[in-house]
Amino acid sequence: MSTIEVLETAATAADEGGPMQAFLEDVFGPLHRAEQRRWARAYLRGLIHGSGRKTPRRMARTELLPPAAAHGLHQFINASPWDWEPVRRRLALRVAAGTVPYAWTVAELVIPKRGEHSVGVHHRRDATTGRAVNCQRAVGLFLAADAHCFPVDWSLVLDGAWSRDRQRRRRARIPETEIARPYGAHVLDHAAGVASQPRLPRLPWVLDLTWCDDDASGVLAGLARHRFDLVCEVDPGQIVLTGHRTPSVITVGELMEPRHTRQTHVMARQTADGPSRAVRVHVYAATVRLPRRRTGGEDGARAYRVLEWTDPEGRRPARYWITSLVDRSPEETMSLVRSRAGVRSAVATLRERFGVLDFEGRSFPGWHHHMTMTSAAYVYQHLHGVPGALPMAPAAAAN
Repeated sequence: MSTIEVLETAATAADEGGPMQAFLEDVFGPLHRAEQRRWARAYLRGLIHGSGRKTPRRMARTELLPPAAAHGLHQFINASPWDWEPVRRRLALRVAAGTVPYAWTVAELVIPKRGEHSVGVHHRRDATTGRAVNCQRAVGLFLAADAHCFPVDWSLVLDGAWSRDRQRRRRARIPETEIARPYGAHVLDHAAGVASQPRLPRLPWVLDLTWCDDDASGVLAGLARHRFDLVCEVDPGQIVLTGHRTPSVITVGELMEPRHTRQTHVMARQTADGPSRAVRVHVYAATVRLPRRRTGGEDGARAYRVLEWTDPEGRRPARYWITSLVDRSPEETMSLVRSRAGVRSAVATLRERFGVLDFEGRSFPGWHHHMTMTSAAYVYQHLHGVPGALPMAPAAAAN
């Protein structure tokens, strides 16, 4: 029996048969060759059912496929020339149609690496430990819906060395259009992608810009140019403008000092151990604007609200948000922030159960193929459930 025939037999015997077949036909329809779709199914089932690291060799053993299947899975990810972008668009539409989405958000994913040859690998200082780490750095786009955040797109952050070294870029098959850009530029690329798809929902963007390694104001302005609403956590030093005829420049930290007019809202917040507690959120009484950037446009005229959360016990510093949802109550606005906890949970699940750290290849297309498949596995399991899925150990770093 050939490898393809074994794939067909395994697909027929799969207990997910009907739902998975419909999912594959919908999401992987852009894969024009039937053989590619068969390998997509095998790779998807391997990610869902496999234990330990999700490499082609391990997944082939999990699927009880012949030895040649490991080579086929490897080729499907690293050598097959399928376009991941239309697949990801289908994936986002599938999530939007099967859930009740309420926000777009992004998350950083740091992928530790031991070697120097994996695409995009570079040294970066870990914000938590302060140590330099050798890693890939990705920016994921998530659609927050119901109780989950669903990964629907990815970009890979390249440092300057990857832009300058043409031979290294050629080996990794990096397109000429991919250059070194700061984190915020990747966020805006994702926003532009959503804006270009009229079938995707126009939802607020909920972001944490306090750890943005470039200009957070540029991200706020870019979202405004796309006419997206936003709820963004910012540093206390974020500059805003008050007044109209003679605008005053002030930071949000200074703006929310007690000497300025602000309103206090008390909200109930559920704690991890069950009981709720009172949380105070201060709202600046008037609207503010952002400084107009050189490109002008929507960002200089739009009205925003500034909100401040303070720890009633004084153990943690105050936190600040800027939002364009000036007509919504603080309770409604802050309820959107729950997506930040949801996206952290989603990233942890992708790391521990779906092999998002386990790509062993070195090419740019291969990395994107693997990230597309891990996203599809996450979406399929959380939309449809997978009876009898095996427990999965945390993934280790790959070379």
